[in-house]
Amino acid sequence: MAGHRESHESAQGHVTGKAVYTDEQRPPVGMLSVYPVLSPYARARIVRIDPRPALATVGCVTVLTADDVPGENNTGVIVPDEILFPTEEVSYWGQAIAWAVGETEAAAKASPPPRVVVEYEPIEPIVTIKQAIAAGWFLNAPQTVRRGEPGAIEAAEIRLDGEIEMNGQDHFYLETQASWVIPDEGGYKVYASTQHPTETQIIIARVLGIASNQVVVTCLRMGGGFGGKESQANPYAAVAAVATRKCDRPVRVKLSRHHDMILTGKRHGFLAQYQVGFTSEGKITALDVDLYADGGWSLDLSPPVLLRAMLHVDNAYYIPNIEVRGRIVKTNKVSNTAFRGFGGPQGMVVIEEVIDRISRKLNLPPEVVRERNFYHGEGETNTTHYGQAIYDNRIARVWSEAKAISDFAERKVAIESFNRSHSHQKRGLAITPVKFGISFNKTQYNQAGAYILIYTDGSIQLNHGGTEMGQGLHTKMLQVAAKSLGVKLDRFRMMPTSTDKVPNTSATAASSGSDLNGQAVKDACETLKARLAAVAASLLELDTPSELVFEEDWIYCRTYPQKKIGFAEVVKQAYGDRVSLAATGYYRTPNIYWNADTGKGRPFYYFAYGAAVSEVEIDGFTGMFKLRQVDIVHDVGESINPLIDRGQIEGGFVQGMGWLTMEELVWDDKGQLKTFAPSTYKIPTICEIPEHFNVQLLDRAAQDGVIYGSKAVGEPPFMLAISVREAIRAAIASFGQPETVLLASPATPEAILWAIESVRESIATPKLLLPKS
Repeated sequence: MAGHRESHESAQGHVTGKAVYTDEQRPPVGMLSVYPVLSPYARARIVRIDPRPALATVGCVTVLTADDVPGENNTGVIVPDEILFPTEEVSYWGQAIAWAVGETEAAAKASPPPRVVVEYEPIEPIVTIKQAIAAGWFLNAPQTVRRGEPGAIEAAEIRLDGEIEMNGQDHFYLETQASWVIPDEGGYKVYASTQHPTETQIIIARVLGIASNQVVVTCLRMGGGFGGKESQANPYAAVAAVATRKCDRPVRVKLSRHHDMILTGKRHGFLAQYQVGFTSEGKITALDVDLYADGGWSLDLSPPVLLRAMLHVDNAYYIPNIEVRGRIVKTNKVSNTAFRGFGGPQGMVVIEEVIDRISRKLNLPPEVVRERNFYHGEGETNTTHYGQAIYDNRIARVWSEAKAISDFAERKVAIESFNRSHSHQKRGLAITPVKFGISFNKTQYNQAGAYILIYTDGSIQLNHGGTEMGQGLHTKMLQVAAKSLGVKLDRFRMMPTSTDKVPNTSATAASSGSDLNGQAVKDACETLKARLAAVAASLLELDTPSELVFEEDWIYCRTYPQKKIGFAEVVKQAYGDRVSLAATGYYRTPNIYWNADTGKGRPFYYFAYGAAVSEVEIDGFTGMFKLRQVDIVHDVGESINPLIDRGQIEGGFVQGMGWLTMEELVWDDKGQLKTFAPSTYKIPTICEIPEHFNVQLLDRAAQDGVIYGSKAVGEPPFMLAISVREAIRAAIASFGQPETVLLASPATPEAILWAIESVRESIATPKLLLPKS
């Protein structure tokens, strides 16, 4: 039931290997495989493509090029700028120019270069954000969100300016991109590892030049997504569909790890340039920020990613005068895309950098400066820079509870003592808040559907529009349905998400999967309950069905509980009475809107809050750090499943720590990605998990207007990891008393070591300057 700790519905299948993923099904007879022909240049003109030599390879069936696309050769999801099969120009290193189709994967792999001949004329690529700015390479018009007086910076008591660059992040899901396309009598059956089956359906139909009703897309489950399969699953499913149409045979695509890392988009790298004005007490009076997002070669989902960054550059802080300008730059790199937090983390890192700069300038503890700038009270000081009032502000609650459970004050004194007695090892302690808006930026995506079928034996099939990627969405939906119908969980079978059961779905993203689909499931259950209640009332000889309670497989009278009847018996009678036992459910989030022209609105239904305290120890000789302890208080409302929610908080935090401290994407000046394998791209392992990892869910936190009082939990914990970065910064500062600690992102051992050296140089004894002879 909702509110209880229930194991993941597929947990047993996961640990035994019985859970079936897209490319682990029994293959149909005659299934072909595809393999990409990759460009060796980041930018080049395509002179010619000659697939004929490859066709002589044993097992090679054909080679796909743009000539084989019957519809549109484009998979762009916002604007049509994403060419599926390039014909004129290469846009990034490793771009797939053509795809070999083989009887087996080995045969397809044997067919690309040198057997597929491609001639290029290389062009100097644009690789960095600053190169793109200098060249005027932008993918969007300028966006601005502002409040207050533009000239307030000049009037500020104290001013600072600076910039910070943030690297991207590879999704590194366990299951790489995978799709199967199978021809059937009326069109195509597609199995795809996609967070957005409806969009995959639309893109395949567009590329094949057919109607959407001829394409059925099913997502069994995903081995991780994190946003990387929201829009980026579409091109690979489309390639398989083109091959299926050409060969009239089933086709599979399953990227290898290195191909997945080469071909797929990442978290957006960002450049932020800022000016801040503040008082001698540390209160921010004005902030001016330019945000530049690295979109890569095409637009993808970059506009809403940038907008969310602009709307989260305040994090938990009231700034009376603020102007945020945003641009998306075009570079010769992969098309960057959705990733857990969707721009929010990049925006929050900027303001936390600013807060630290202020605190060190004034010689104040960073946590004090944070507290003095929190949203608070009513009216203007509790309203965001885009005009949304923060109802039920819980920032102070999570902050004070995090300080209390972590013994923050006592540990800070102990760390100061440790640092005084250790010259080459230093510890740092930091606490940072999170305020994260929940809803899709695009209002129309805030809707969901469900379809529930009750069979005459009382068993139930549950369909909804959300996809399962390991996050526990299906588990929560089963709990919601069981509570809504008043039956036990073992009555249900969760069905794979499919566009022929629930159409026109939104992506499972924006932390809204449970909010949207849970309400749709509940709506369908309420419809079925109303029908069954009438039948039960007749069987129980009651006049008022509204008096009935559905609970634990029984239906009974609220005022006379002894008068009851079993759920299965009522279902049988309903069938006999010719009462429908299937129902759809629907939900749309109310009271949200956004005006892109004014940069104002209520884009979020509510906010999720959290606070984290992190303690680290760094080595002054190597720059290595160890995360010693983490204490988190997080607001999940009235949790539907505390076990699932704790897992999301822990996993999100660790993934955020990886982005900020070790996951380094490196491109050379020719645009070649150098970190496209686990040997060169490092994600956190069990060794990086702190021995003391304390997660506490905020008590008495039920949220009004959401499914059973629960709150979203997928993305907000990611940003709690900013506390690790700030703890590292605090430890670095202990090597001296610097006014500024400039720390690169990610804070790799090299970055930490350079920051330590910079701090040490700032306090070094000045050298004696001898006169020139």
